[in-house]
Amino acid sequence: MAGNGLLYPLLGFTSCLAFMYMFLGDLSFTSYKQPKMSFVDTNGAQFMVDGKAFYVNGWNSYWLMYLATDYNTAPRVREVLQLGAKMGLTVCRTWAFNDGAYNALQISPGQFDERVFRALDHVIAEARLHGIRLILSLVNNLHNFGGKTQYVKWAWEEGVALSASNDSFFFDPSIRSYFKNYVKAILTRKNSATGIEYRDDPTIFAWELMNEPRCFSDPSGDTLQDWIEEMAGFVKKIDKKHLLTVGLEGFYGRTSPGKLNLNPAEWAGAFGTDFIRNSKIPTIDFASVHVYPDHWFDDLDLEDQIKFASKWVKSHIEDGDNELKKPILFTEFGLSANQKNFQPLHREKFYKTIYDLIYKSAKKKGSGAGAFVWQFIVGGMEEYEDGNGIVPWERASTYSIITEQSCRLARIQGGQDQLQGSLKDLCSKMVN
Repeated sequence: MAGNGLLYPLLGFTSCLAFMYMFLGDLSFTSYKQPKMSFVDTNGAQFMVDGKAFYVNGWNSYWLMYLATDYNTAPRVREVLQLGAKMGLTVCRTWAFNDGAYNALQISPGQFDERVFRALDHVIAEARLHGIRLILSLVNNLHNFGGKTQYVKWAWEEGVALSASNDSFFFDPSIRSYFKNYVKAILTRKNSATGIEYRDDPTIFAWELMNEPRCFSDPSGDTLQDWIEEMAGFVKKIDKKHLLTVGLEGFYGRTSPGKLNLNPAEWAGAFGTDFIRNSKIPTIDFASVHVYPDHWFDDLDLEDQIKFASKWVKSHIEDGDNELKKPILFTEFGLSANQKNFQPLHREKFYKTIYDLIYKSAKKKGSGAGAFVWQFIVGGMEEYEDGNGIVPWERASTYSIITEQSCRLARIQGGQDQLQGSLKDLCSKMVN
């Protein structure tokens, strides 16, 4: 017992030192040492940085903030960001939320865990250090990490909820107020590592209102449309510097009857989402689309899944070119290893299909502005493997396909002579 009495304070002191180093002691995060970075803007259907077109080869690592809360797992944040930079990737999409769950950022409406907020600070500072921009998603449609379910639960427990339905997240005034307070807290947060408010930090590529919003209770789409308009306007009043997207999967709705047959199936038109209508809102700067043909069509063989994916991507790029006049980002695409008879080369063929369509659009200065692999993980993260996770360096051919796309897009942006640093070295080894 006496030994334990000495051990616990020692462990606590060691933990404290580790967190102090992570969030306070790393001088590379001081504002004067942050690499120069400009805000991303749009010009019609193209992203622009410093007056030049900007195309994205990106990836998803939704777990960055979550792992940054623990000094045992925080090194994986740096590891994956270093990896992305080495591969010539430029933007990572990740969660800026964890509502009411383990290691919650928002413990209850408007109440935050400063330790977790400092972890998000760390993620943003670390990304800047490696020249990586971030798309930060603000809430989940799914129950993972709290999501809209948690907001409804809070309102119900406080006795102010209009309904126990998860979709009341979109129409209940009290819940809308909860979410607005959360958004304001995030956007105006002063980063403890860099001293920069989030709304003033160009490391943030864009805000995403919600990951994969769906409103089953109103398939007309009116409820979700009203929520998007209100929340997009609210974000833009606070932050006029950053781009904003909805977080859509890309399903067509009732205002696009001629496109309903392009959805994966009839069910996709009943979610209350409406890709063109939702994305046309003036305060939404670019549209997002997800691509999961194996998840949507588990009865199709690989060739037919890829054919659908190709048609799906082309259709949305045409929407960006001809109707929306905005950039289109395919913010999630993946092919699961959990499929029957899966082989890694199947995934590589799928990746190559998506990348080639983006490259073709980019060469024509079209709206196809980039794509994000779902998802990158690093060693020791088996519990985060959902069938789509990859450790890129473990398979040379996969690594090559992804890095080749970085080089192709970089050449469009500035030509081989304009490539800098590690990207120049990487791309000099590759042919056009």
